[in-house]
Amino acid sequence: MRHYTQLTREQRYQISALLDNNLTQTEIAKTLGVHKSTISRELKRNTGKRGYRPKQAHEFTEERIK
Repeated sequence: MRHYTQLTREQRYQISALLDNNLTQTEIAKTLGVHKSTISRELKRNTGKRGYRPKQAHEFTEERIK
């Protein structure tokens, strides 16, 4: 059975910084060592009108886990 891990708060801040530097989702995934679909899902779930906000994304994730 595979073991899955959640993105950490630090990884979410890295995603935000890399997006600000105009990296693609694939490049971000390679940088973080995760699959590109992980980045795609993270952005789909946690990007709002004001863009991707890592602090808010982490808080939303913590709420979903409960």
